[in-house]
Amino acid sequence: MKVLVTGGAGFIGSHLCAKLTGRGIDVRVLDDFSTGRWRNLVNLRVEVVAGSVTDTTTVDRVARDVDAIVHLAAVASVPESIKSPVRTHDVNVTGTLNVLEAARVPNAHVVVASSAAVYGNASGTVGAPFSPPRPLTPYAASKLTTETYATSWQESYGLPTLPLRFFNVFGPRQWPGDAYAAVVPAFAAAAVFGQPLLIHGDGVQTRDFIPVDTVASILADAVEDRVTSPAPIDVAHGTRTSLLELADILEGILQRRLRREFLPARAGDIRHSSGDGSALRALFPGLPPVDLHAALGETVAWWRTQPATGSTDSSPKAGVQAA
Repeated sequence: MKVLVTGGAGFIGSHLCAKLTGRGIDVRVLDDFSTGRWRNLVNLRVEVVAGSVTDTTTVDRVARDVDAIVHLAAVASVPESIKSPVRTHDVNVTGTLNVLEAARVPNAHVVVASSAAVYGNASGTVGAPFSPPRPLTPYAASKLTTETYATSWQESYGLPTLPLRFFNVFGPRQWPGDAYAAVVPAFAAAAVFGQPLLIHGDGVQTRDFIPVDTVASILADAVEDRVTSPAPIDVAHGTRTSLLELADILEGILQRRLRREFLPARAGDIRHSSGDGSALRALFPGLPPVDLHAALGETVAWWRTQPATGSTDSSPKAGVQAA
């Protein structure tokens, strides 16, 4: 079996590559390395192609002989999407269209990464059954279009697809400066290196955190079992955790008080977000329960092995990366 992973040198993508190669699956990576890191693929037996999903010739070439595609490449930053909405559309929407069209040649199974951002600031539980999408940013709008293309290509052309709405994925190899980084790596790095935790807003805002190892296992299982769905599936723990609670957990792990610095809320930030994991568990009944404390402990342990300056490579801080 051969799998193409777009954005494979990024945070989620590199964990997936490790999971797939560990199962004896051949892996080809397509990444333009604007934010993906070569170091993430060190010691992995993968074929690497440097290129963008916006280049149809390249996408057609790397997809023509694969059994499955996990499409993670994207502009994954809300602020970057507000700054550059046209580029965000080109990469996220047109890039996905290129991948889906290329997949039709070998009839490859396509897993497409979407985002909880499509829900916007929905009242109640974001991601609850029948919760309607309400994208508030160019990034969210692009992701809603991405998953819509995936489901429509399934209906129109019989292409086996699985659109997944990722909630707050976290874990090792997620850097604070990355577009997709969010709060966990920022808090974990600050905590380990003795810096204040920077909290935008009042800290009462909530997120649904899920470890990257869990997500990589879901993606690998989806590929091996050729799992499809006619509708997007939330990839979520199903539990809300506030930023203040996250800070408290990190204090417990490190067994010391952490300084907290409150800053103005950021434009485009969602107030509350948690998913509905019932459809995910139905598709993947063997999925183990998420232990948030243990996963955060592993993340802290990884940060303790890193230099205090964070990433030592020269990757830009916003661009095309694993979504």
